[in-house]
Amino acid sequence: MCGIAGAISFREDMRGDMKVYEKMQRAMQRRGPDQKGIMLMENAALIHTRLAVIDISGGRQPMSFSVNGKSVTIVYNGELYNTEDLRRELESEIGFETRSDTEVVLKSYIVWGEKCLERLNGIFAFVIYDERKRQAFIARDRIGVKPLFYSDTGDKFIFASEIPTLLEHTDIPHEIDRQGAAELILMAPGRTPGCGVIRGIKEIRPGWCGTYSQDGLKLREYWRLHARELDETFEQTVEHTRELVLDSIRRQLVSDVPICTFLSGGLDSSLISSVAASEMKKNGRVLKTFSVDYRDNDKYFQSSHFQPDSDNEYIRAMTEYLGTEHHRFVVDTPELVDALDEAAEARGLPGMADVDASLLLFCREIKKYGTVALSGECADELFGGYPWYRDEDIRMTDGFPWAQSTAYRKRFLRDEYAAEISAEDYVYSAYLRTAQDAEKLTSDDALEGRMKEMTQLNFSWFMQTLLDRKDRMSMYSGLEVRVPFCDYRIAEYMYNVKWEYKDYMGREKGLLREAMKEWLPEKVLRRKKSPYPKTHNPAFLEAVTVRLRERMNDSGSLLTELVKREELEKLLRHEESVQWYGQLMNLPQTIAYFIQLDHWLRRYNITLK
Repeated sequence: MCGIAGAISFREDMRGDMKVYEKMQRAMQRRGPDQKGIMLMENAALIHTRLAVIDISGGRQPMSFSVNGKSVTIVYNGELYNTEDLRRELESEIGFETRSDTEVVLKSYIVWGEKCLERLNGIFAFVIYDERKRQAFIARDRIGVKPLFYSDTGDKFIFASEIPTLLEHTDIPHEIDRQGAAELILMAPGRTPGCGVIRGIKEIRPGWCGTYSQDGLKLREYWRLHARELDETFEQTVEHTRELVLDSIRRQLVSDVPICTFLSGGLDSSLISSVAASEMKKNGRVLKTFSVDYRDNDKYFQSSHFQPDSDNEYIRAMTEYLGTEHHRFVVDTPELVDALDEAAEARGLPGMADVDASLLLFCREIKKYGTVALSGECADELFGGYPWYRDEDIRMTDGFPWAQSTAYRKRFLRDEYAAEISAEDYVYSAYLRTAQDAEKLTSDDALEGRMKEMTQLNFSWFMQTLLDRKDRMSMYSGLEVRVPFCDYRIAEYMYNVKWEYKDYMGREKGLLREAMKEWLPEKVLRRKKSPYPKTHNPAFLEAVTVRLRERMNDSGSLLTELVKREELEKLLRHEESVQWYGQLMNLPQTIAYFIQLDHWLRRYNITLK
């Protein structure tokens, strides 16, 4: 995993802005602390920072290969899980000098051109500058695990893995307009697909690629979720699911540096840990597993519909079952509050408040023991694990099921923004575009059609928010986190599996439980879904209340130029508790979000237009 950035222009010489490129490189140094490189050409500047995982000595970037005396050069961020398969296929046509997946991606492009994307199984974002064609080829993985932001200024294409890196370039304005205000108040921590919030910044969407040449930027979709007929019995579906899940996990265990796993005691992380422990045991190694908890959570925990029980007893059951070397990291309230600002810098935007901050601290701790970790993100979206998949009233209600707070949110917008933004229309039209974009079969009944819409909504929105969080918080600590459930083959297949099968035995992720039942103890296999743990300590609410009031009273704050002070005052009086973003963000997290927003506006000198 790495950080990539650069600039391409056919109207000016790209070799004259070395100081700017070095600033961009420093801004993403945390993503790649092991190696760095900059390559300057007449029309392209390519910048890289590397977290070395595979072929540590041979995978340096930018990486070039000469074809008929012209260079083809790549900067690449990601991990390819079918590297050896592709290398064997390519060796008859082109030679290899390293074991790195970077070289495989580069030479896949040289041999197959843009169609190379059809063959890549992995998580990636890359830019290849082809001197022969005088164009850049730009691509992002199908699921959107690895980020790629850009700005097309009209005469220059500037790109980077993260927004803060783009902001180091002198051609990028530090401004938000009406759309940016709507994203920050009405959508966040989600983002409209392709939107970078700051004026002029956009994101290459998952499953999209394109070219930048003298004819400008041309983007296209190369992959999406397609509706297809599946003619399989339940037993065949169980077997097919098991094969896909096991193959994905095993492929993602390849590394030249130590690998560990997140372990919450939930179904998803426990499955990954079980397979990983089994594979490592074959080589006489013991898997390291990691969990996060909060000071005094055992004292203040209260069972709820969304979080029925705490993780600790299930973690113990799994570590005993697998014999792992387990590490439990406990976060205290003061450090959690202090990490809110740093988490906003890591994401490049205000985000999921303490849910981000705790993961940032957690990843920093894991980095002390390893460089690569596997995590269970995205099983809920693909296998139907969330309450809104299974609650008939919620799933049939128009609108994003995790964000039913538009009326509440719009109260925070200052009048000059609210007058130009129809909050309900902005949010609902985004929902409707995505729902209508879901492919369906003519044979789908109302339920199957709606479940495809729900999958597309979760895939395009909620899942992307969690993947943003996972990538930014982990890479900020130089930790690579892989997500086996994000294998595109699993996504393609599960999109077309009948809801009746997914909901086997009336359980969330019932199909996954049945397919993988031999890998878990009964106690964990039957555990009801529980989300990523968050603090229940009332001290957190008290602390963020004090912190936000301090920020609002600071003369340097820009927050009240965007947000109504009187609504913030109501928030600080705890007059009502409305879910800001599903079960993950309630009153304490809403206050913490505005702390992050305040810091982000100041840290990046954002002006409001």
